Amino acid sequence: MDLKYGDTSFPLAIPPERLMGVIRPSVPAPDGDPAAIISEALDRCADAIATFRPGKRVVIVTSDITRYTGSEIYLPLLVERLTAAGIRERDIEIVVALGIHRKQTEHEHQRITGPLYGRIRITDHECDDPGKLVLIGRTSTGVEVVVNRTVAEADRVILTGTIGFHYFAGFGGGRKSILPGVAGRASCMASHYAVLNPGEGTGRNPLATTGNLEGNPVHQTMVEACAMVNPEFILNTVLSPDKRIIAAFAGHWREAHEEGCRFYAERFTFPLKEQADLVVVSCGGYPKDINVIQSHKSMEYGCQALRRGGVMVLLAQCRDGYGNATFFDWFRFRELDAFEARLRSHYEINGQTAFSLLQKARTFNIILVSDLPPEEVRTMGMIPARTLDEAMTAATSLLPSDYAAYVIPEGGTVLPIVM
Repeated sequence: MDLKYGDTSFPLAIPPERLMGVIRPSVPAPDGDPAAIISEALDRCADAIATFRPGKRVVIVTSDITRYTGSEIYLPLLVERLTAAGIRERDIEIVVALGIHRKQTEHEHQRITGPLYGRIRITDHECDDPGKLVLIGRTSTGVEVVVNRTVAEADRVILTGTIGFHYFAGFGGGRKSILPGVAGRASCMASHYAVLNPGEGTGRNPLATTGNLEGNPVHQTMVEACAMVNPEFILNTVLSPDKRIIAAFAGHWREAHEEGCRFYAERFTFPLKEQADLVVVSCGGYPKDINVIQSHKSMEYGCQALRRGGVMVLLAQCRDGYGNATFFDWFRFRELDAFEARLRSHYEINGQTAFSLLQKARTFNIILVSDLPPEEVRTMGMIPARTLDEAMTAATSLLPSDYAAYVIPEGGTVLPIVM
């Protein structure tokens, strides 16, 4: 079995008698080619598009390069529908929902827009430029919703992206394109702070977890923020592990998203009878292992299949390093209590992810196969390795002779659940 690593792969050799199973999502074959799937979804928005009028400014929000969505397929089809309704190409702008991520390169803009590149204006959201942000309201919990001015002032807003698991917002896609996608940094931080329970030392809210929307305080804040923008509709894809579009959901920004989340949960969870001593996880290669922050998702999901004190081998190249300049700085806090106290007093989204990573590093033995400097991997509480063979040798020394293992070839797309 080969496991993906960046743009390459490593062969995995594991004794058959030690293998409990290979954890993969139950992905249906696509009902048609990608363009046909998108077109059928857009048909559901025909009435909404028919209300668009020439001269109106339309903003399409889409994801950055860290999460492949199929945008080079669906954006041209969406623009085609808009121009057929009389919207001029010069009145359409694509805003990349960076959240607090780095700006995109011209090459990345080209990959995102496909054949639209050079025809339709594309800009990156800037979360730290006050001149490009505007306050549009406050949530019921007091979060100030500051968003991209271009989005806020558009005549019509369309949200696009992909639906997948999110480790504390429940699912990606839908409302997340607004907050944190095109929100100011302070709004992003305030909305994500809801992941923590009220009260010092009480840890994470148990409802702010992977695959759950019901009662999830992070999700609720995002929903309230999205309602203030009131997008015309959304278009969200669902992708197979090999990045094929297998479904698309379009329509009302909340209802279509929830429908897509139900579809995703039914096909991308994996029931288990018991946890294992060893879990070998690949994020699924580039871009899912582009940096530590993105790779953490696979770590989070894979841990559900691992017993406390067990060993995880995680393949995550991290060619772009950590994903944010402040992420690694958080590991100056080596103890969880001190870390959480600092996180509560100086909250950062990257700090939340770092805290979650350190929690897992203290609960399990995590061997990270990456391009990162070994001493920095150790600082994060993990064991560094350069190859899968090296990692498996290290894992064997930490395991009982009769260990049992799972393999997860696409860790960023499947959620193991012990039934």
